[in-house]
Formats: sequence, C-alpha cells, structure tokens
Amino acid sequence: MSEFERLQVCAIAEAVGAGRTAAVDVARQVLARVQAYEAIQPQVWITRLEERAVLEAARAVDVRIAAGETLPLAGVPFAVKDNMDVAGLPTTAACPAFAYTPERTATVVEQLIAAGAVLIGKANLDQFATGLVGSRSPYGACANVYNRAYVSGGSSSGSAVAVAAGLVGFALGTDTAGSGRVPAAFNHLVGLKPTKGRWSTSGVVPACRSIDCVTVFASTVADAARVDGVAAGFDAEDIYARRAPETLPAPVPARFRFGLPRPEQLEWFSDGQSARLFAAAVERLKAMGGEPVEIDLDPLNAAAELLYQGPWVAERTAAALDLLTRRPATIHPVVRGILEGGLRYSAVDTFQAEYRLRALQRRAEALWETIDVLFLPTTGTTYRVREVLAEPLALNANLGRYTNFVNLLDMSAIALPAGFRDNATGFGVTLIGPAWADQALLGLARRYEEIAPMPQPPPLDVSGIPARVKLAVVGAHLAAMPLHWQLTSRDAALVRRCRTAPNYKLYAMANTTPPKPALVHVGEGGSAIEVEVYELSVEAFGSFVVEVPAPLAIGTVTLDDGTEVKGFVAEPRALDGAEDITALGGWRAYIAREARV
Repeated sequence: MSEFERLQVCAIAEAVGAGRTAAVDVARQVLARVQAYEAIQPQVWITRLEERAVLEAARAVDVRIAAGETLPLAGVPFAVKDNMDVAGLPTTAACPAFAYTPERTATVVEQLIAAGAVLIGKANLDQFATGLVGSRSPYGACANVYNRAYVSGGSSSGSAVAVAAGLVGFALGTDTAGSGRVPAAFNHLVGLKPTKGRWSTSGVVPACRSIDCVTVFASTVADAARVDGVAAGFDAEDIYARRAPETLPAPVPARFRFGLPRPEQLEWFSDGQSARLFAAAVERLKAMGGEPVEIDLDPLNAAAELLYQGPWVAERTAAALDLLTRRPATIHPVVRGILEGGLRYSAVDTFQAEYRLRALQRRAEALWETIDVLFLPTTGTTYRVREVLAEPLALNANLGRYTNFVNLLDMSAIALPAGFRDNATGFGVTLIGPAWADQALLGLARRYEEIAPMPQPPPLDVSGIPARVKLAVVGAHLAAMPLHWQLTSRDAALVRRCRTAPNYKLYAMANTTPPKPALVHVGEGGSAIEVEVYELSVEAFGSFVVEVPAPLAIGTVTLDDGTEVKGFVAEPRALDGAEDITALGGWRAYIAREARV
C-alpha cells in the first residue's frame, strides 16, 4: 500500500481471509499512515487506540483465520464516530464536559469487530452530531481531504476524512439530517444511510433519537454492501429497532423510472459547476436504462423544514438537557443556540407537527407509484471553512436542502460520487428509495459505478497549499503574446487549448497598448472563441486579478464542453470604438491579419 492510497474493504478482507496477507501487517501499515497524516489533519481523531491494542486485535484476527474461521471483514481497519460507545474509551460527542467512559461497546461496533474488523480509533464530529459542516468541534475543524480550505462536511467529519485519506477501509457515522451523506459527497465517498431501525443504535449518543441512523462511509458500493451485510439486523435492546418485513422491495429493473425535481426546484446556490455535474449524472442514469420523471419536491422540502423549524429540534435538546441546564458555557456556541431553541416547543406544538408530518409522509409515499427511485444532488454546493465560521447557520442549512427530509419521511438512501469541481472538492448524488429498499439501492448503485468509469480522485491536499484556479485567456496573455509573462512569472501551467461555448463575441478594443480584445457573452447569436486555459495557485491568481485594468475584468467563462472557468470579460465601455472580430474565431487570427496590413 502506498501512502494515503484508498483502502478497499473487500480486497483486504479477502486477502487476509485467504492467508495472502496477515491482519497484523495491514494494521502496521495503517498505523504508519495514521501517524503520517497527523501532521496534516490531527483533528481527524478524538481518541485513538494505543498501537499495542490495535496490533493485538489484528493478531487475534490472524489466529481466528488460522483456526479456519470465515470472517467477512477480516483485518479491515475501521473508525467510528465519537458518539458511539467503545468499552474503555471515552465517548465525548465532541464535548469534553459531556464525556463518559462506557463499560459496553455499541451493538453495531461489536458486530463489526466480531466479523474481523480492527478498530483504529474514534473520529471527530460536529458537536452532538449537530451540523453538516465539520467545523463545530472543540477538537478542531475537519477539512476536505482534496482542498483543506473547504469543509469536510459533517457531522460525521472525521469518519469521512479517515476513509478518504486512506487511514481506514471504512468508518461509521450517524445521519439525522444528512450527516452520513454530505461528507461522502465532498470527499468522493459512498455513504450508505440505511432504513431507520435496520441498524442498531444501541450505544449511540442520540441527536434526534426517533430518526437517527448509523451509516457507513466506504470507497466503493461493494465495500459499503460488505459492511451492511454484517451491521444490519434487529436489536431487541434498541427501542427504535425494526424487524424487516417478510417481503422487501424488488430490485430496481433494467428499465426504471427515476424522479427529478422540476427545474425551478433545483437550487444550486450560484454553483454552476454543481449544476453541470448533476446534469452529467442524470445522463449517466439514462445510460443505465433510467427514464426521468418530473416530481414535485415541495412536500419533501416542507417535511425538511420541520427538522430545524419544528419540535424535532427538541429531541436534540433532550439528548444534552442536563449539560445545557447546568453548564451551558461548555457547549459550542452555535450548537448551544440550536439546543436552546428546542426549549420553546410545547407538547401541543409537537403533536401538531406530527400531524403535519404524517400528511406530508402520505404525499411522499405516493411518489413510489410513479418512480422506482428518487435522484437528487447530495448538496447544491460547498463552502470554505472560513465562510462557514463566518455564517454558520444559513450556509449549514443550504447543505441540507436535499438531505434533511429523508429520515423524517422514513426513506433509505445511498450517496455516490459524481465528479469534482474545479476547486477539487467532490460533488455527489443520492439515490433515495422507500423504507427497506436498501438492497435495491445497493444494486442500482453498483450499476451506477459500472456504467462508465468514475472520475478519479485528485491528489490529497497534504501540503497545505489551497487548490489551484483555472483561468481562460483570450488575447494578450496567450502564449508568445506580449503579456504572457504575467502568467509564466506566476508559475501558471497550460491545461489545454480549446474554445468557449458558442455564446460569445470577440472585439478588438480601440487605443490599447499592447492591443487587447474584449470577450462578451451574448447568448444566442454568438460564436465559439479560441482560448487557452491555465492553472495557477489561488495566491498567484489573486495577484494576477489585481493587475487587470479596466475596462477588462475577471469573471466566469463557459467552455465548449460546458465547464466553467475564470476568464477575461469586459465592461460595456470596452466596446466604445471597438471592432467586432468574432468571425476570425480568435485573437491570433486578428494579430496575423493586422501583421499583413
């Protein structure tokens, strides 16, 4: 295994199970990776097992294999979110004042260890699993593994980072409003959110106990399915556990119908790249045999509003009521504000909201008469850590737009990778089905992985340098042109030569030295204009933008393949006395023409 390469659950389990690899050797390599990543994101972990304990657990797996046992997770290293009990280790829920040391391990964790998995440690989270960002923890804000300027997603932040960084093969999270799906999207992971009550929540600190789910992060659908095969099952000690019905939903057929919201109901929060990536994912489903069916998202959005604007927030308050009452200052201020909000609801409010939810649930159930699966973006956008710290509530709410309703409406879901934005953060999509459709969703998700090659993750951000910016240039900054030195002096690298989308006009501005063009977006009636796309660091890009003189400016340019990059645009005054040279197709042709005159 090379440093930080993704770990594969099935591959490790099969190699250890067949005796080709020793579990203790896997453990040693993983411990070395964990130690190396400490220098990059030490905030991934809240508590780690001692090296001796990890190696002893791995040796015990090797002994069992040698004795002839078949272990579905033989030697696979894993992490658990630190709102789950592990006997002898503190459970903090990311709040030191809340911490306690349990005598018993959470049921689902016991099941995984019994199947041969090797626990590495307990991962960071948004305090009391309240948040979708990963920045609400006194143990530090986790960051996206591909661009650490951006959030990891939460609340299962450390769990997602540990898998994406190749520190463990899989990790457990929890999901109330999207905490097992949003971090999966941002870090190019599979996030399986089972049907409520299908996995045990015994030994898990509740967020909203009536709708909480334990989830799994993995790198592939097969890996998630392997963990699901061990973790699923009725737990009589869990008061919210449910027995599976005798008849489960049928597998999704070869030709299937997938629900898409009406176009005006898709909110991208000004993130055009997310919109483009989702459109590509829709085409992927069509290639699998899917037929899109337009659905009304309003009833689902109405249910989602109940989660934080209704009495369900009081369930979060109940989970931490003693600490909130006695020592409120020990709770993260953003989380404390949310928990205090739960105190204002009455029993009457609760029953009225429950009636409202039941009515919405009846409308949601009707969806499955017209579609086999619901298909949504996991999130509409992502944010920088500093942006979320500055505006913690509104931006967090934006991230839950397509996830908040799922548990309230008793649905199952699996989040899948669907590409990368130019800033290297992952974009994800989610397949959603009714309760108990878990196996059907896993089957469809496998087909989604297989229909075409999945985008490969970029290198991990291990240097601390933010992601690089793509910049389209159209005139004097082209290679061998007079201002090209402004790019080379900033170590800009040529990515490709191409054209814009056919929506632009190009003008030669009057009285400029050296001569400069103006690129103007006109929509219909425009043409595709030759450009060169360069990549440079955020810092270099910022210094470049400062030097751009009016009437030129840096905006967003759409390329011929639909991607959007930063590029030169022009103010209206740039056209005063300018010559329309669109028909030449690009600036080089104009310069060549002028040279012949």
